[in-house]
Amino acid sequence: SATPRGAHASAAIYSLIETAKANGLEPYAYLREVFTRLPSISSDEELQALLPWNVSLV
Repeated sequence: SATPRGAHASAAIYSLIETAKANGLEPYAYLREVFTRLPSISSDEELQALLPWNVSLV
């Protein structure tokens, strides 16, 4: 985080990881699911479905 942009990027990813943990998700599995599905997202509803409190890792 040597730059403000780096600090913002780090804060965003750390926030996702900690929120995943708080919602009972294993962070690596959650991020893998998000990064796999993210390129094919075409609506706000699909994006909302990827939030840690909405995603279901089965």
